[in-house]
Amino acid sequence: MEWFDFGIYSYLAATIGRVFFPSGNDTVQLLSSFATFAVAFLVRPIGGMVFGPMGDKIGRKKVLALTMILMAIGTAAIGLLPSYAAVGFWSPVLLILFRMLQGFSTGGEYGGASTFIAEYAPDKRRGFFGSFLELGTLAGYTGAAGLVTVLTALLGDDGMDSWGWRVPFLVAAPLGMIGIYLRMRLDDTPAYLKLEDANVPVAEAADAVETTARGDLAKIFRTHWRPLVLCIALVGAYNITDYMLLSYMPTYLSDELGYSETHGLLMLVITMVILMLVINQVGRLSDRYGRKPLLMAGMLGFLVLSAPAFLLVRQGSLPAIAAGMLMLGLSLVCLLGTMSAALPAMFPTSVRYGSLSVGYNISTSLFGGTTPLVITALISLSGSDMAPAYYAMAAALVGVVAVSVMKETARKPLAGSPPSVQTEQEAAELVEAQAPTPKF
Repeated sequence: MEWFDFGIYSYLAATIGRVFFPSGNDTVQLLSSFATFAVAFLVRPIGGMVFGPMGDKIGRKKVLALTMILMAIGTAAIGLLPSYAAVGFWSPVLLILFRMLQGFSTGGEYGGASTFIAEYAPDKRRGFFGSFLELGTLAGYTGAAGLVTVLTALLGDDGMDSWGWRVPFLVAAPLGMIGIYLRMRLDDTPAYLKLEDANVPVAEAADAVETTARGDLAKIFRTHWRPLVLCIALVGAYNITDYMLLSYMPTYLSDELGYSETHGLLMLVITMVILMLVINQVGRLSDRYGRKPLLMAGMLGFLVLSAPAFLLVRQGSLPAIAAGMLMLGLSLVCLLGTMSAALPAMFPTSVRYGSLSVGYNISTSLFGGTTPLVITALISLSGSDMAPAYYAMAAALVGVVAVSVMKETARKPLAGSPPSVQTEQEAAELVEAQAPTPKF
């Protein structure tokens, strides 16, 4: 639901450009629309710095409910805004304001959701359970793209410019209420509740459970800067490739190759549905073979396949576009299905929500949200339709280096948390393995 709300904007970028940024030049309109898209990412680190430490202090559940409330308000408000033709200058100003509220909310979303799932999941199946987070992200984006595709097909460009663009934004309000209800029904994670318990005796320190929840920013930057830098590098590589495919590609197909907006969105929806079908299996593979092999496969995939994929897409035929997008999609799913289990394991429980929110959102702000804007500018400056491929390859190269230096965390307890098991048999095996060997 959170990513349905956030994804709507990117799929309506061309329409929003016409409604809120009237200009005689299509490229200027598009750049203005993508600049507003990027604005949401500029405030995401602020949201991460506010919500992250708050999640370490008052609990994961409360903060996740709050982020859902703010996102629903911001999205529904955009759907009610008057157009530039109605109120002039104030129309894009209000759009930017509510887009910033969306970004602020999202700053606490990924770090909290991935922390929540990672802390609930059994150690041996954290990759599988974590992959459902990105399954939800893809489902949200697919729902948004699907709704925009249907509306565009039914109403046409004139109908969308007139009033149709408002419908996906207004759907956010009832969806947000459902999301808030679901999140308030959840219990907080066992790892956080254990951390919160002030009555834990000192003797239990041997189980490596940290007994303070002061996840303040100073501690994060001072003590955990190494994993923070690694997190930023990994997320930067992952986000550039992610937003290039899932946010920018429909615009690339329509603006650079002359496809209708409906065709571009439909191709993307098909790609995302395929990714949804395989993402949980990628999570399973990361539990079995480790996070690093799967992440490395995804990064190398983008490094090697980006140029061939875009050459196929540039041919313009539907089979060629489908093949190119599938090549990029299969590389991306190796990252999607693994990252949500790999990133939370980099940080200890007491600062996990805060550290992950800060690192993830700084990187996403610098590299993810700016991707459509940078690619549009690169194509304009270079005159080459291959600019997106070169940008993705550069990002993947950084990702290869980051993956090579990270530690393997599959099938191990989270730092600062007790072991997590799924069955009584697993628990018995764990206790038996930890029992001291008798000496005579």
